Amino acid sequence: MKITNFAVKNYQFTLIIFLLVSVVGYLTLFSMPRSEDPSTHPPQYLITVIYPGTSPKDMEEQVVKPIENKIYGLENIDKILTTVEDGVAAFQVKFKYGVDVDNKYQEISTEMNALQNSELPKDIYLIKTEKIASSDVKILQVALISENAADKKLRDAADELKTRLEKITNLKDVKYAGIPEQEIRIDLQLDKLAQLKIPLNLVMGSLQSEAADIPGGSINLDSKVFNVKTSGKFKNADDVANTVIYNANGKIIYMKDVAEVGYKSETVDHITRINGHRCVLVTVGMKDNVNITDVQKEFLPIVEEFSKDLPQNIKLVKNFDQANMVSQRLGHLGFDFTLAIVLVIITLLPLGSRASLIVMISIPLSLALGLIVMNAFGYSLNQLSIVGLVVALGLLVDDSIVVVENIERWLREGHSKMDAVLKGTKQIGLAVVGCTATLVIAFLPLVFLPDVSGEFIRSLPMAIITSVLASMIVAMTLVPFLGSRFLKTHEHGEGNVFLQYLQKFLTRSYSRIMPKALQFPKTTIAISVALSITAFGLFKATGFKLFPTSEKPMFLINIKMPLQANLTESDRVTKLIEAELKNHKEIVLYTANVGKGNPQIYYNVHPQDRKPDFAQIFVQLEDEAKPTEKTALIERLREKFKTMPYAKIEVKDFEQGTPLEANIVVRLFGEDPAVLRKLSSQVETILRNQKGTVYINNELNTYKTDVKVKINKEKARTLGVMTSEADKVVRLAVAGLTVGDYIDDRGDARNVTLTLPRDKFSNLDALKNLYVNNIQGTPIALNQIADISFETSPTAINHFNKSRFAKVTALSDKGYYANDLLTEIIPKLNELKMPKGYYYKLSGEKESEGDALGGNFLSVIILSTFLFIAVLLLQFKTFKGIIIVLSIIPLGILGGVVLLLINGSPMSLVAIIGFIGLSGIQVKNSLLLVDFTNQLRQEGHSIDEAIAIAGETRFLPVVLTSITAICGLIPLALNSNPLIAPLAIVLIGGLISSTILSRIVTPVMYKLMPPSIEIDNKEPFN
Repeated sequence: MKITNFAVKNYQFTLIIFLLVSVVGYLTLFSMPRSEDPSTHPPQYLITVIYPGTSPKDMEEQVVKPIENKIYGLENIDKILTTVEDGVAAFQVKFKYGVDVDNKYQEISTEMNALQNSELPKDIYLIKTEKIASSDVKILQVALISENAADKKLRDAADELKTRLEKITNLKDVKYAGIPEQEIRIDLQLDKLAQLKIPLNLVMGSLQSEAADIPGGSINLDSKVFNVKTSGKFKNADDVANTVIYNANGKIIYMKDVAEVGYKSETVDHITRINGHRCVLVTVGMKDNVNITDVQKEFLPIVEEFSKDLPQNIKLVKNFDQANMVSQRLGHLGFDFTLAIVLVIITLLPLGSRASLIVMISIPLSLALGLIVMNAFGYSLNQLSIVGLVVALGLLVDDSIVVVENIERWLREGHSKMDAVLKGTKQIGLAVVGCTATLVIAFLPLVFLPDVSGEFIRSLPMAIITSVLASMIVAMTLVPFLGSRFLKTHEHGEGNVFLQYLQKFLTRSYSRIMPKALQFPKTTIAISVALSITAFGLFKATGFKLFPTSEKPMFLINIKMPLQANLTESDRVTKLIEAELKNHKEIVLYTANVGKGNPQIYYNVHPQDRKPDFAQIFVQLEDEAKPTEKTALIERLREKFKTMPYAKIEVKDFEQGTPLEANIVVRLFGEDPAVLRKLSSQVETILRNQKGTVYINNELNTYKTDVKVKINKEKARTLGVMTSEADKVVRLAVAGLTVGDYIDDRGDARNVTLTLPRDKFSNLDALKNLYVNNIQGTPIALNQIADISFETSPTAINHFNKSRFAKVTALSDKGYYANDLLTEIIPKLNELKMPKGYYYKLSGEKESEGDALGGNFLSVIILSTFLFIAVLLLQFKTFKGIIIVLSIIPLGILGGVVLLLINGSPMSLVAIIGFIGLSGIQVKNSLLLVDFTNQLRQEGHSIDEAIAIAGETRFLPVVLTSITAICGLIPLALNSNPLIAPLAIVLIGGLISSTILSRIVTPVMYKLMPPSIEIDNKEPFN
């Protein structure tokens, strides 16, 4: 081949190029971004609207419908999932993959700003639009612990640490949680306002006017420009207290005359503890495409120095540091990588020391070239890309082994060194290119997997593809050059002792089987067909789970209190759970969050927003705890909390892949809440009666009770009272109204809140003795125009693409898979008698599978199949050759499935990746046999002679490449990470079965349907 001739004859150029590759590859290895998981940027956004004190029904009418109508009108929208609860509406907006993520974010932000200024209520507390990305995960969580420090002291310490960490350029979203912010609270005395006949609007207007910060502009004075500073914002509580709210007839009324003004903490809505001790959590995020190890080197000194500066009654505990996990995980994979290289070296012994050395040199150079390309495409060094490199390690030596073995064979036959290098490489060159092309095409569909799961997994096939392509270039250039320099002519043709024993073993193994297989070809093929059918039949026995659970030594405990439980009650029950966790010595840390979810510490688990009847505990074990130990603990805790009388306790492990609220989710669509409630109750019964389901949750099995302030509009109009003014007074009394902000002593903006005198939390007394001013300013008692009563309403309202639905969810118990359970559940759901216009859809794992394996994935598979066939056609020129080569694929599947069953792993996305990749590896091995058989026939050998010689000659490199691949994969197969091990298990099982059986099936298939061959004199030879 020309490229080989060029590389050998211009060896100085070849040497310099590969020295450059090795240096750049080495630098790339240490400069590439490092992270635990691949970086993902799905076109998904989360819009959160917080409107405290608003019922789900009111939220739906006033907030949800206007937002949904606006967002649904945007281009390329895929779906909108809306969840409406007390005072909170969350919109999960997903666009079709391929759109510009940043542009869509700008579109949504623009639309939300326009809505806020026009159609939405003016007193909404918060509207937040977020991009969902892997970088949302907090890489650091620090707890500042104190049982007796004042709120302000603890808050100031957290704020100081936040300020220091924010100065690191590679960090983002530095926040603290678990302690209420300070505010200036104005406890208004409505009875005094009524006596003075001062309208509430006038008080609010005065405060808002004083709080406004309007720049004064600039003026010229001689040759200089001076900025004009205005009065600015409130500076302190005295500023607020001395605000003039009324000035008429020479009478000045100050804020302090009708209200008590002072510094107070905002209403507590989030309580945090670590190992039972009061604390504040400081969390930190990291920007994309950054090396987490380098970032850790920046923040650790700051945290350690800050810890030393803290007062004695405040302690700092670093309870979560993702950088340590990344180092540990990459360290384990690094060990696996080293072990794989050692095993590969052992398998190369039959080639001889010089040939083995050449192959070993090709490994780091191929990996270096692959890393350079991956870095250029923007991929990071993470658990999946490293797995891809370890898998590639067993494959990338194939090309070099095949080339070196063929050169060695020519040398053993007595050819000169240059002839052996150039002609030996030329003889095998096209086969090597064809083999590499088929292998790359086999992994190509995985690069185009749709949705977030495709983006998540993409670095794995890319690592394999880049490394394998690099290995082909190295095998066709550097390996022949090194061969021409280091290999020597053999005095005897049998090779070294390892090669002799391996050759004898292979010859003896097949000496009895091969003649019989060739004598009875149809019987042999019938047996192989039976084995293939068995292989496909065994698929069902493995079960299916798209993504496995995480192996990380941590999990969550969700505490779901009875409906409408307050924060105090949720805290009481959380303390009971903490007391139980204290008894388990394997638990190192447990961080409790009452009223809110723990800050995000896992890439696909987003924290629960404010909810007083919810609590979550983040549990951490020893770093080296095995997944089996964690699973056993989870089972014990589930059993312990099963009969908890005060709340529903869910012990949940983290799961890999796309975010899931539960394994099984049944969505019931329809408009009438009463009908949905009845149907959801029937679905709940089906799930409860299904063996293998746990934590069944039906949001509609109970209704909540709201306090309804019903305005008598006729009376209100008669007395000149506007309904909006009455609503404003109610909100003022219950939740308070933010009328401005002030700058505290640390330079941060804090709220100025107008409310009525109350305790820590509002109660029913807040609605007593309220007055509303009419149009003339006369105070009217609220109870004159309004009745206070209780009414029931749904706990939550859900929309999917603007259609209302109810949902019933369940988790699969240990030893059960959601897909297997659904085969029994779906027929029962289909038997439900639903009214016209009502129907169900499955979500959870089922929807995730559709997103991951649907869309254009089938098109990519079809395209790849045709490319696969096209490459083989170029190689063999006949369809018979293709059929012979492809016939081995089902036999590899047999070994993969059997090994999965023995290991107890289910079929999963990574196992599917294994089977797809296996097809390329198997074809590669079979292709070598068929290609050489064709060459021998072209030289004039008969079919039987060609089959016999090719089997003896080419099966050796096939076995060597398979053994190196298997040895390279063994460390991965033994890895405890369930995301990694199934891939290696499938490849090892498939390689074992296909290598053993290809030696029989491929020659027999060749004999049954020999392809047409043009011999050297151009006459057809069959």
